[in-house]
Formats: sequence, structure tokens, C-alpha cells
Amino acid sequence: MEGQTPGDRGLLEKPVPTAARRSLSSLGAVFILLKSALGAGLLSFPWAFHKAGGVAPAFLVELVSLVFLISGLVILGYAASVSGQATYQGVVGGLCGPTIRKLCEACFVINLLMISVAFLRVIGDQLEKLCDLLLPSAPPAPQPWYTNQRFTLTLLSMLAILPLSAPREIGFQKYTSILGTLAACYLALAIVAQYYLGPQDLAREPRLASSPFSWASVFSVFPTICFGFQCHEAAVSIYCSMRHQSLGHWALVSVLSLLACCLVYSLTGVYGFLTFGTDVSADILMSYPGNDGIIIVARVLFTVSIVTAYPVVLFLGRSVMQDFWRRGCCWACGPQPLAEPSGPWVRMLLTVLWVTVTLAMALFLPDLSEIVGIIGGVSSFFIFIFPGLCLICAISVEPVRPRVKCFLEAWGVVSVLVGTFIFGQSTVAAVMELL
Repeated sequence: MEGQTPGDRGLLEKPVPTAARRSLSSLGAVFILLKSALGAGLLSFPWAFHKAGGVAPAFLVELVSLVFLISGLVILGYAASVSGQATYQGVVGGLCGPTIRKLCEACFVINLLMISVAFLRVIGDQLEKLCDLLLPSAPPAPQPWYTNQRFTLTLLSMLAILPLSAPREIGFQKYTSILGTLAACYLALAIVAQYYLGPQDLAREPRLASSPFSWASVFSVFPTICFGFQCHEAAVSIYCSMRHQSLGHWALVSVLSLLACCLVYSLTGVYGFLTFGTDVSADILMSYPGNDGIIIVARVLFTVSIVTAYPVVLFLGRSVMQDFWRRGCCWACGPQPLAEPSGPWVRMLLTVLWVTVTLAMALFLPDLSEIVGIIGGVSSFFIFIFPGLCLICAISVEPVRPRVKCFLEAWGVVSVLVGTFIFGQSTVAAVMELL
């Protein structure tokens, strides 16, 4: 540190915005960040390894992505301290201007809505499989009405998802995030155990050679990785809720969280792919027999994992809607809004509205497996593009040595270009598949 200027030391000593409530421990931040990344993307990682052309190309893509993923989290923490804002969209707006903020809010709401719908569809599919197992019926006989996915998913949303989504602070999720993280880890361990201890007819290693390699297939995996590792939407809120306010400490939290997440995803992807080869399903749990005890437990626990991940996504979407409420009331009623956006009435109204809309979309829209690429493409804005723009704008107002400034500017430009490429490639590919 002796050879650094005060501006360089500031990169590591930036405090958290004073408006935030500092109630979250470092361990709680690790678990929330880890749980935000361990979502529905875990089921599709073995299929992504097949799509990339094998274990080696998939690992290469994952390691390259990990560099940008970690740097994006660190950049967002630094940008939050420079801007003094406590939300992702507030940071983008404070540094990049109101126009970029509106783009960020639009992408934010669309992305989080689609993620919430995808979560509910995954939960509904797992509930349907469990009901078929617990209440089997002959093919001509219809299933009982109370095993219908519309009824079970609606009931679970009312009894579990809505109460978990009601609290005001994201720090509450540190308790449920521990449970969800353990459930996701059990799924990875179950897939590893099935490879070594499962039925012999599951192992199909000789078919691995038929998985073709091409650079186009490698690039097509980036959206799946973005969809799986996306936790950047929650980064600013988590960073601003931490008690220990040091950018170096936040970098350590980010590295530990994503390395643990990378381990879970890699175990799931490698052993799921090695077990089924090119016959692996896009949902790895659908590739296993329905009556296997280990997989049944994994199915139940993964449902719990997704149930505990949904409130984190809702919290982030609700923060954007609260900003809309605050600006709309100020425009219509002056500086004194009719109701405080963070108050219990407005908060519960927005929570119920979010759950209702996403539940309706999950129940009545067709299968969303084709638009996972679009979700991953939109996520590239939050992982690559917006952090890169924030870095470029932040160092323009902060005292930094010229060489360091040039390096950071170049990294910001690279992040924006990589994110733009991933968004364009994944969106075009997903639209072509839909058409």
C-alpha cells in the first residue's frame, strides 16, 4: 500500500452508502449471494456441457466467464460507494444518467419477471412429478383435481412463497438462503453419487465422443452460464446491507461465493454429462428414473431451493416498482407521496401483485425452456454491460493514477463489448428457435 496514491487506496477503502441499514454479516452475505446464483440454471448445466462439446470446452467457458462474473460484482460494489446509491438501478442512474437508468429499469423488470416465471414453472414441474409418484393412477383414469399443477402451485405460492417474500429487508433471507444452498448442494452430491453408485444402465460414457465441438456451440453456452450464475442484480442491495464496509472485504465475499457456486455447478455439469452423455436432458432430473429414492429427495430439496430463491428475485423487482411508485406519486401529488413505498401497505400490495402476475404467467403460458437463452441474454446487461459502463463513469470522477485509469477504462470497454456480443448472439439464437 505504500507505493499507492490516495486515489488508489480509495479503491479498496470505499465505504458503503450511508443510507443503507448495515445489518448483514459477511457470512449472511455469502449465503445470499450464493443462493441468488444457485437457481434453476443448475438443472441445465449437464445439458450445457453436452452443448459445449464436452467437459474441457465447458470448463474453458466457465473459467473465462468466472473472471467477468467476479469483476462485475467488485465493480458494482465500487460503483455503489462512488454513487452513494443503495439499489442497482440507482447506481446505474447516478453514474450513467437518467436515460441509461430507464434502460436498466426496463431490463431489470423484464429479466426478473422472466426469472420468477421460470422458477415457478420449475417448481410446478417438480410438484407434478412428485404427485404422480405419490398418487399413481392407471392411464385411463384421470388424476385427482388436487394433484393438478395449477392447484398445487397456487397453494404453495400462497402458503410459502408469499410469506417468505413479505419482509422489508433482504437480510431476512440469510436464514432461508442457508437452507436453499444446502438443498442445491445435495442435488450436486446426489448426481455425483448416482454416477458411482447408481444403476449400471445409467452410465453411457462411450457416447461422449459423439458430442461435436465447434466454436458456435461453445458460444451458445454463455447464455446458460449467465442464467445460472446471475446474482449481480442483488449485489448492490447485499453490499449496502453489510456491516463490514470495505471494498476489499466485498471482493473477498464475491470470490468465495462464486467459487463455491462454481464448484456446485461444475460437479452437477460434469457428472450429469458423464452419466448420460449426449442423451442428457435439458432438465437433469428428468433423465433419472422417477422411483429412485435419492432422486426423489433431490427433487423435493431442489423445490425447496427454488422456493427460497424466489423471494430474493421478488425483493429486487419490488425495489424497482417502489421507485416507480415514488416518482409517480411525486409527479402527481408533489413532494409528499400518498403512501411511503417502503411502508407495509404498499410493500404488501406490490408483493401480492408480483406473485399474482408471475403465477398467472407460469400457469397459462407454454413451456419456457425455449426462452432460457433470452433470459441469459438479458442477464448479460447486468453481468457485463451495466458494470462496464458504471466503471467507466466512476473512474472519470474519482482520483486514480493514469495507468490504473487506462487499465480500468479498457476493462470496462471489454466488458461492454463482451456483454453486447452475448446478448446479440443469445437473443438471435433464441428467437430463431422460437420461430
